Amino acid sequence: MSTETSSNNGSSSIRQAAIASALRYQSPGALEFIEKTPESVFGENVFSKSVMKKRLPKPIYKSLMQTIDAGEKLDSTVADNVASAMKDWAVEKGATHYTHVFYPLTGGTAEKHDSFMAPNGEGGTIAAFSGKELCQGEPDGSSFPTGGIRQTHEARGYTIWDVTSPAYILENPNGTTLCIPTAFVSWTGEALDKKTPVLRSMRALDEQAHRITKLFGHDAKAFVASTAGPEQEYFLIDKSFFYGRPDLLTSGRTLFGAAAPKGQEFDDHYFGAIPDRVLSFMMDSERELFRLGVPIKTRHNEVAPGQFELAPMFETANVATDHQQLIMMVLKKVAKKYGLECLTHEKPFAGLNGSGKHVNWSLGSSEHGNLLDPGDTPHENAQFLVFCAAVIKAVYKHQGLLRAVVASAGNDHRLGANEAPPAIISIFLGSQLADVFEQIKIGGAKSSIPKGKLEVGVDTLPPLDKDAGDRNRTSPFAFTGNRFEFRAVGSNFSIAGPLVAMNTIVAEALDYCATKLEEAVGDDQSKLHGAVQSLLTEIMNDCGAIIFNGDGYSEDWHVEAEKRGLLNLKSTPDALPQLLEPAVKEMFSKYGVLSERELESRYETYVEQYCMTVRVEANLTKKIARTMIFPAAIRYQRELATTCANLKAVGYDFDTVTLDKVTGLVKNLQDAIDVLAKASEHDCEDMTECVNDVLPAMLKVREYADKLEAIVADDIWPLPTYQEMLFIK
Repeated sequence: MSTETSSNNGSSSIRQAAIASALRYQSPGALEFIEKTPESVFGENVFSKSVMKKRLPKPIYKSLMQTIDAGEKLDSTVADNVASAMKDWAVEKGATHYTHVFYPLTGGTAEKHDSFMAPNGEGGTIAAFSGKELCQGEPDGSSFPTGGIRQTHEARGYTIWDVTSPAYILENPNGTTLCIPTAFVSWTGEALDKKTPVLRSMRALDEQAHRITKLFGHDAKAFVASTAGPEQEYFLIDKSFFYGRPDLLTSGRTLFGAAAPKGQEFDDHYFGAIPDRVLSFMMDSERELFRLGVPIKTRHNEVAPGQFELAPMFETANVATDHQQLIMMVLKKVAKKYGLECLTHEKPFAGLNGSGKHVNWSLGSSEHGNLLDPGDTPHENAQFLVFCAAVIKAVYKHQGLLRAVVASAGNDHRLGANEAPPAIISIFLGSQLADVFEQIKIGGAKSSIPKGKLEVGVDTLPPLDKDAGDRNRTSPFAFTGNRFEFRAVGSNFSIAGPLVAMNTIVAEALDYCATKLEEAVGDDQSKLHGAVQSLLTEIMNDCGAIIFNGDGYSEDWHVEAEKRGLLNLKSTPDALPQLLEPAVKEMFSKYGVLSERELESRYETYVEQYCMTVRVEANLTKKIARTMIFPAAIRYQRELATTCANLKAVGYDFDTVTLDKVTGLVKNLQDAIDVLAKASEHDCEDMTECVNDVLPAMLKVREYADKLEAIVADDIWPLPTYQEMLFIK
């Protein structure tokens, strides 16, 4: 990036250069493949079912589909056939290398590339790829976070082909790479990744869901899968501003920055007209994601200036998890093409709405349909009511776990800030379902509030079907028609952890419900109705406290939640210990999702990640304050002092109020930096120390720095400001 010289202070003005660069931005022009329709490009870089059907022998394809669609055990003999077909398809698309893509506990994506090329014994090479190479890879098992499962000298780890998530091609200007989604486990067989527990939890949910559907006379064999549709919020800023902000570059959020004169108070950005540059970026990103088989549905401006949202359609939980990682990668990659930087941190700008990743969750199968679809008369839909009640029971019992799986240093800045759900986990059912379950609680549901029609009073507008209940954006776990929306998930998260938690707690609750109903019904199916009524009443009496349809932002709710005995875990140090609760350990172990050792390893990893995040931010705060903000303030102080002295020398009585204010703030800034340095001298090795000492000290440094930003001459201030970053597009 170029640097220009400020004429009045003789120093390098990175900020002014960044502004000039942003204003000179030139669009890269129309997409090269715009002539292709979205339908024609969708999935073109995916080794999809349709591709496999064309390229595999019929028996091999049929066996593979039994594994993918019905969850049957993979026949190891199919691997060589699949590997050969996959290699031929990839080579035809220009691939020279393949990689086993896996998802370590960093929350990101990892890959190691290997060439298809092998010596042919005659001085040349041949493209080769075996079933063994497809099924298994071997990255270093100790160089990723393991929480103590693997030590430095214990290096072996394995990637294992996940047949249920399709392979795909990633393109680069110099070639393409075949990407094979895999699980990642240690030499001892323990999960070192995010994917393995997702697959295990889906298996547990399928088993228990079938017990319920069987009671209602549906003995279908199709795999009952959890499904997810995660909404991705993000910010875009010009890359010149990004590179001019060491805090954004390294930590993903601004550690300094005074509020812009205009923020989000006018609500004019939300759903507003999308700027051309941003819309071009969105359309390009969507094309790339379509080609990778990601079914993007929605795009729009979000509430804060510079904030946007993208949302895909529902997919099975495992594929949705993999695709969510691809979405974040593609957004960041394509943004650079348009001179932008995509920020997925939960709170990149203080004082503005942060970004979430609302995970819409449901369950169903090709034969059962959506098992959380209430129909028009939910009071008569007993099967739905059992599944819904199981979710209520699950969330009530494991509210602490749900809070723990969305806990991070970044999300702590967002949750409970009147822009996102509070840290108190509760369920919103809407007026129709709340009424049905209230009837059940007092003796039995006899009716459902009808949907009705919406009258607008304008004859030229078509009549609208009115939903039977409103929505509630302040609820962390809300029923939204035929699914639950887990709104507390942070924008920078892998959705794997939340999905593992939701799948497993609901599996446990379904196990409980199935056992009670099986015992009550026995061989007499006529007893089912009474048994269901008894079960639902019991759940509502025991767990109904988790249901709250009111304003989650209000202080009254905090008081009410305490009366109900609900947890209010306000920070990551409060929330993460919930992973080690006996009931949580017992549940994960019972359903084979996470062993006690695997669960403890995750706790250790997340504690370490929290402390490391705070440590990096503390170091950044000290460095930026000392080397950028303090020198700028001193230069301005010197300018003011020189001006005062010169005017006084010629007889003018110059007011020194501004000089005195700057001098006081500079002194306060120096003192605050010293306090932060002392608070962080132990490298933030303890979560409690981070919350009680380091984070408050960081905020104090920021307080004085932001006050100086409001006073120091604009041409001296070194950091791109909120006004520039948020509004120059």
